[in-house]
Amino acid sequence: QVQLVESGGGLVQAGGSLRLSCTASGRYHMAWFRQAPQQEREFVAMIAWSGGLIYYADSVKGRFTIFMDNAENTAYLQMNNLNPEDTAIYYCAAKTRWSPPPYDATAMNYWGKGTLVTVSS
Repeated sequence: QVQLVESGGGLVQAGGSLRLSCTASGRYHMAWFRQAPQQEREFVAMIAWSGGLIYYADSVKGRFTIFMDNAENTAYLQMNNLNPEDTAIYYCAAKTRWSPPPYDATAMNYWGKGTLVTVSS
């Protein structure tokens, strides 16, 4: 059974930074999505297992960085210059076969339980 274990959420002030991590039980292409209250789950970032292909949502480009530790099957999301609009539950997701963007929740095969990120103004 595929497992995705997330960590790193928390409370941060606007302008601050957080790093999320997601460890998978195998080799997968990894992504981060987020879901704010009363909002649909939205794509944040995607990385191929090799690390050679990376995509970001326009809303996070230049502020968020996704990267992989292949030895640990762990994907990270470094989030800088956070603002209150980034407040959401962040979900790690994985897929077995690579596909090009755009990405929505239906494109992913497996999901983590989510970790809450709260950005105060």
